[in-house]
Amino acid sequence: MTDSWKISLPCTRAEAETLSEDNLFISSSDTVPTIVTQEVDESKPDAWMIDIYCNAAPDTDMLRNIMELSPSAKTAEIEPIVEKLADDDWVTMSQRDLEPLRAGRFYVHTSDSQPLGDPKVTNICIDASQAFGTGHHETTLGCLESLDRLKRNGQYYRNIVDVGTGTGLLAFAAHHLWPIAQIIASDIDPVAIQVSEENAAVNGIAIGTMPHAIKLLTSNGLDHATIGRRAPYDLIIANILAGPLIALAPQIANAAAPNTVLILAGLLKAQQSDVVHAYIRAGFRLRDVRVENEWPCLTFVKAREYGPAKTRKTIRSPLASDYFGEC
Repeated sequence: MTDSWKISLPCTRAEAETLSEDNLFISSSDTVPTIVTQEVDESKPDAWMIDIYCNAAPDTDMLRNIMELSPSAKTAEIEPIVEKLADDDWVTMSQRDLEPLRAGRFYVHTSDSQPLGDPKVTNICIDASQAFGTGHHETTLGCLESLDRLKRNGQYYRNIVDVGTGTGLLAFAAHHLWPIAQIIASDIDPVAIQVSEENAAVNGIAIGTMPHAIKLLTSNGLDHATIGRRAPYDLIIANILAGPLIALAPQIANAAAPNTVLILAGLLKAQQSDVVHAYIRAGFRLRDVRVENEWPCLTFVKAREYGPAKTRKTIRSPLASDYFGEC
């Protein structure tokens, strides 16, 4: 049976909030860990903890790179605490402190929490897994609320792509809101696609090529041929990181048409200006900003195209093919 390990390191609140910007340790590990940050003591607002769960013993390189995630601990010469857990215990431990998330009509919970019985509520179950993130994050909250607001305002979409889908949550939410839309959910990490497929089964969402099913694809940005063939999209969602969002702006713009709605998240408030400028240059106009604890969710509308849809040029993703990273 596979061993399970937990690596813990103290950090500040600011370090916890920016943790998703730095996934250095992944490159030195054969497995993709689950990361949980949590407040240690409410009376000490800056006392936080990073807990990393994985199914392989951390090597020297991994521990050294974990230290880079908490500069305050590194300065104080505090070493990570390494603990071997009982089999599969890391999954339970990593999500025991996760409170269900309510965003608009959506209620996101783990299998340890009961779904709500309200018929007006859409329950989605997302457990901790090999994919980074569980969906219980401010960036996800902002995206879910933005999607819900679009629906409440009477918006209707037929062709949707979720870039960097992670656990699949946002694609599932879009499917609930616009059930007859054709939806693609892509991620550069093949493990995320596997996890999304498992989550879809748990939530009774059809995956595949049949009508009204979600199409899951491993893709670097929008490079996959199927994504290109289905363009232009009338709704594009990307909850990743600020750097990749900026880098992907020309490619995302090329997959949009006039009036395409774009929802972006995964950036910090301090990074908002750079992201907004990148997408204004790409032909979008900012329409709405929702901020949850320093994590903005941006809604844009495409004002102009790079060229007519029939002559849409191919723009490749600038990201490295082994780049993995999502909030």
